[in-house]
Amino acid sequence: MNRFEQKIFDASRQTILSLYGLDLTEIDYTVEKPRDRNLGDYALSVPMKLAKTLRKNPFEIAEAIAAPLPELVPEAEQISVARPGFINFKIRQSALSEVINDVLEAGDSYGRNNSGNGKKILVEWVSANPTGDLHCGHARGAAWGDSICRLLEASGWDVLREFYVNDAGNQIVMLGESLTSRYFEFFGKDYPLPENGYHAEDVRQIAYEIARRDGDKWLDADPQERLAYFMEEGKTLELKKIERDLEYYGVRMQSWIHETFFYANNRERINAVLARMDELGLLYEKDGALWFRSTDYGDDKDRVMRKSDGTLSYLTPDVANHVYKVERGYPILVDLWGADHHSYVTRMKAALKALGYPDGTLSVDIIQMVRMVEDGVEVKMSKRTGNAITLRELCDDIGLDAARWFFVSKDVASPMDLDMKKARTKDNDNPVYYAQYAHSRMAAIIRKLPDFKKQDNYPRLTDEKELQLLKMIAEFPSEVAACAETRKPSRMTDLIISLVKLYHSYYNSCKVNNPDDPDLTNQRLGLVRATMATLKNALYLVGVSAPEVM
Repeated sequence: MNRFEQKIFDASRQTILSLYGLDLTEIDYTVEKPRDRNLGDYALSVPMKLAKTLRKNPFEIAEAIAAPLPELVPEAEQISVARPGFINFKIRQSALSEVINDVLEAGDSYGRNNSGNGKKILVEWVSANPTGDLHCGHARGAAWGDSICRLLEASGWDVLREFYVNDAGNQIVMLGESLTSRYFEFFGKDYPLPENGYHAEDVRQIAYEIARRDGDKWLDADPQERLAYFMEEGKTLELKKIERDLEYYGVRMQSWIHETFFYANNRERINAVLARMDELGLLYEKDGALWFRSTDYGDDKDRVMRKSDGTLSYLTPDVANHVYKVERGYPILVDLWGADHHSYVTRMKAALKALGYPDGTLSVDIIQMVRMVEDGVEVKMSKRTGNAITLRELCDDIGLDAARWFFVSKDVASPMDLDMKKARTKDNDNPVYYAQYAHSRMAAIIRKLPDFKKQDNYPRLTDEKELQLLKMIAEFPSEVAACAETRKPSRMTDLIISLVKLYHSYYNSCKVNNPDDPDLTNQRLGLVRATMATLKNALYLVGVSAPEVM
């Protein structure tokens, strides 16, 4: 809630407690925005929720609640009651315009809020296999997850950004074999490249890098020792490349947890989780395998934890991983998984619930598929390499800011087509260009009129579009909090476009520079500066730059 909403909310709760002796902590109600702006800036519908409890007409309840509110909400110019039981509030211009100095004083911090109240949350995303380049699907998830973290951090959450490295499976063996084959190739020797290995150019380049660095000493080495070396070196070099690509993309990770960590010390952490599950009666043996009674916790069938050959299912180390997250002091977990993991959500939540963790410990956002499209035709392969388009190739093509914007502007719960031709354009049909151009246009005004003086108030900002801008800017912190709470960065891109449209409309109808009226010019410059700062901060939250010259 912004400060006006909070003031209205607190005043209404106080009044209801005083009038009726009701504590509304258990009643879900909010300060709303009327569909018709002529009715006011904010509204309460709580009288209709109280009608049944109080056995009174909601309109009468609304009148009673509204009576003392002018003293409790002096920021309201007008408080009115409307049938069937609404209380509407129109905010004074003087109260709205106070936001200009709030923004100018806060600067890059404007929009930050404490709705998270320091709660600890661990967000795991990307988590690509360390066997090749990040591709466009990873780019969508990486942008979404990073924006979630930025929003949470701006809302006062204690966030840990984590990448889970899948490095204990057969894919790492195949990476080692593929690198060995390419290493032999460098020296003109034959070594079979596995059919289901990694044939991409980046793997060849890593093998050649090892060959140039180590020479030919691995050609005649012990095969097992050589494979172990290439597996470890390949994984290490691929992870370094992934980390560089993420940093280039504006994505910062704080923690890298390896699947092999859970296999260390003879599977110490995995065995501890299995023992705990066994003590709770969650496991049973059947056909030589160890099963989890996941159907008791909402799954459609029981799940194997240890196969009859003694190897573990994918689920087992994953459960150990999530237990470890909570053990490190993070009671709230968020995972971003690919569309092929949809059925995996229920079994993971079932495991955590069975182990005694409360509902809501784990939330999972599923990243649906993305297609690159140009002129209505899907573009599957890079023209340069003939392989899947990588994150870097995409950013080199359409621009980093365009990639970040387009991937967060549509909810990841839905598949998307990224129109590459549109993303490349430098006109107002491209939403990221449209938003950045507005910021550069504001910066140009400030460069032209640098002598702004902060005022105690801005009483001449009375045009309807000015009032709308002031209100939208005032609501920005609560919008940041709402985007963080819902984990919906796409709401922020919608807000950015709404702010930019409103600013362009204002700029076209109200002259900022009025040489014959320096006082009005100064007040409007204050509004431009506040709008510019808000736009810059909003763009940052979705990982997009705010250029001052375009």
